[in-house]
Parts: sequence; structure tokens; C-alpha cells
Amino acid sequence: MTDTAPIRYEERFDEDSVGSYLRRELPDLFPCSKVRFDQFPGGAANLTYRAQCPDGEEWVLRRAPLGEVARGGHDMAREFKVLANLWRAFPLAPRALHFCDDPGVMGKPFFVMERRHGAVVRAHWPPEYAEDPNRKRVVAESLVDALCDLHAVDPEAVGLQDLGKPDGFVQRQIEGWTRRWHAAATRPVADMEAASALLRSEIPTPARTTILHNDFKLDNTMVGPDGKLVAVFDWDMATLGDPLVDVGTLLAYWAQPDDPTYLVFGSNAVAIGEIMTKAEARERYAQRAGVDLSQISYYEGLALFRIAVIIEQIYARYVGGQTTDERFAAFGPIAPMLASAARDLLS
Repeated sequence: MTDTAPIRYEERFDEDSVGSYLRRELPDLFPCSKVRFDQFPGGAANLTYRAQCPDGEEWVLRRAPLGEVARGGHDMAREFKVLANLWRAFPLAPRALHFCDDPGVMGKPFFVMERRHGAVVRAHWPPEYAEDPNRKRVVAESLVDALCDLHAVDPEAVGLQDLGKPDGFVQRQIEGWTRRWHAAATRPVADMEAASALLRSEIPTPARTTILHNDFKLDNTMVGPDGKLVAVFDWDMATLGDPLVDVGTLLAYWAQPDDPTYLVFGSNAVAIGEIMTKAEARERYAQRAGVDLSQISYYEGLALFRIAVIIEQIYARYVGGQTTDERFAAFGPIAPMLASAARDLLS
């Protein structure tokens, strides 16, 4: 079973041009006369492709999505910087080897990174997991533990001490995502305005500063046959800041049947809250990382607000005809549902 597919029509690029570039700039990786390409089709934002010589080693190309992108998002230069350094202390980060900042080659800046092998868990568990609750539990535990391990990395030790500006990070997040909402919104949503106001009203004081993945969730990871994570992907929003931002994001996606967001995260994706409850996940992180999570509802509300904006940005690209991926036609009602859940948490 392969995890790649033919490249979607609107997401094609000049394969001869990119192939020639790779053979010229990376002859040790692409020692052949023609490079072959296909696509990893599962993601919803950045575009990810497989590149390889016939019978050769596989490599991954990452580039931003089609059309205009929100300022600060889909930052391939940032993602390359993180992945070119972080693997030394956090082995779950695939190593990036080359960055191309010339948009004339592939349509947008892109980078080349190593290929990892395993399963990305999205709408369904892999067949080998279906009747194995113990292996599913390992996935849940490994997900929490990986976040703890990331937050234990010393940014200076991996050359990422200038990755972001942690002072005032959460406030800038609120302001930035509110601006992005207004830029992307396809209709007014009163709960988004209410959630934004609640977020601004009382921002917690962070206890420490760590490297943040800034979109940490199950389907941004890859699991191996034993259930343990073998990779963490999608680092284009990584920065320095309050680690509880990452914890809030993980919990926001941690769907369990009694959550108001279950229809969003549990009906269209694996509901990991059925394997390990959200309370168990909180307790595992708190004990392993040695942190106080008494204000975690604020960070979960912030995560739901931000996810609503991201969903609306993707839906706006579909409405605007920038993608024909029919998965995105159903995104219309999601932002209002998430906004309502965020408002309730923050209230």
C-alpha cells in the first residue's frame, strides 16, 4: 500500500524544471537523468511531493499552497531552518537538506527533506491497529511524550534561539489570528468576535519559554508498526513561546464523544479521546513535564479560535477556486462550530 498518489491537476508544476534543478544542485541525492514525482495527498494546506530517481532513494519536497497565503503562514524558510537543526536534539523531526528560495523553479520556495516511513493516522486507524487497543494506546502515550520531549529541547543548543520573540507571544497570536480571520472570513461569525475579545481580556503569564511546534496534533505525526511516533511534520509555524500553547492545541484536537467539537474532530478523524481521555492526556503531560495546567482551558480556547481561522482560510481558497479538492466543500460550517466551542471555554 502506497501513501502517494498522482499529482492533482491544479497542484502540478514543471517537473522537468524542478528535476533539472535537483540534479544540478543535489547530484548526490539525484544521480540520474530524470527525476520522478508524485504527491502525498493527505494534507490540507502545504503541498508535499515525493521525488526520486528510478530505483533510487526517496526524498520529500515541501512548498506552500497555491494562491496568496496569509502573512506568517506556510513559511517554508522557517520550516527549513527548524528541520535543518532540530533533528540533532529531537529525532522525530525529519532532517531538511536544501532550501530553494527562487519561486521560479517550483512556483513557490520549497525545500528538500528526508523521507520517513510509517502511517499518518487521519480518518481511520491503519488496518493493523483496528483490533489492537494496546497499540492505539501506545500511539496516544507517544503523542503526549513527544510534546514533552520537544519542550525539553534547549533552543540555543540547536541554534534556534532566534526562532521567535517569546515576550508577548500569546498577545501577538490573538492579534494576528484575529486579523487573519477578518481577511479570510466568507461571512460574519459573531462567536469569533466574542472569542477574540475574551482572549484579549486576561492573558496568562507564561511560566517558561520553549520551542513550539505551534500545530501539534495526531495527523501531523507518523507512527511506526509498534505505535510509537517515527516523525513529526508541518513545522512552518514553529516558534519560541509558552509551551501551553502547544498543549492547548493538542487538547483541542483530542476529540472525545462528550466534547462539543466531536462532530468536527471525531466524526471525520480518529477520535483519540476514545483511547485515552483528555483528562489522562493532561495528567500525563503535567507529570512528565512538571508544569501547572490549571489555566489550560484558556489555551484550548485559543487553539479552537486559531483552528477556526485556519479552516476558514482553506475554505476561502476553495470558494475562490484556488483548489478543486472536494474535501474542502464541507468546511463551510466548521469555523462557526469551533468559534462557539472556543467562546464557551473562555467564558
